[in-house]
Amino acid sequence: QVQLVESGGGFVQAGGSLRLSCAASARTFSNYRLGWFRQAPGKEREFVATIHWSGGTTSYADSVKGRFTISRDNAKNTGFLLMNSLKPEDTAVYYCAARFKWSDPGPGGLRYDYWGQGTQVTVSS
Repeated sequence: QVQLVESGGGFVQAGGSLRLSCAASARTFSNYRLGWFRQAPGKEREFVATIHWSGGTTSYADSVKGRFTISRDNAKNTGFLLMNSLKPEDTAVYYCAARFKWSDPGPGGLRYDYWGQGTQVTVSS
């Protein structure tokens, strides 16, 4: 069982920045792919970004590409999502998720084994 705890959310004006953190309890964090998702009120949860267990490969949703950066520090069992040039439409609860390297990735690679409780990000116009 892996526990994930997000932090770093908050209230920011449009154009501002936030850095989210995801602390993992996994004994070997480097065995897990890390993903970030978000869910806005009244909308379905959507993919934001993902990073390979080694940290070598990343992928982003088109809506955040060029503005958000996903990273990880395997020595500290922590993942990060740096969000720049925030827009009101980025307002959502942000969740981090982890998938064991040998787990079934599911359709589109969107299936994850463990999820955090989420952290609220609110961007004002």
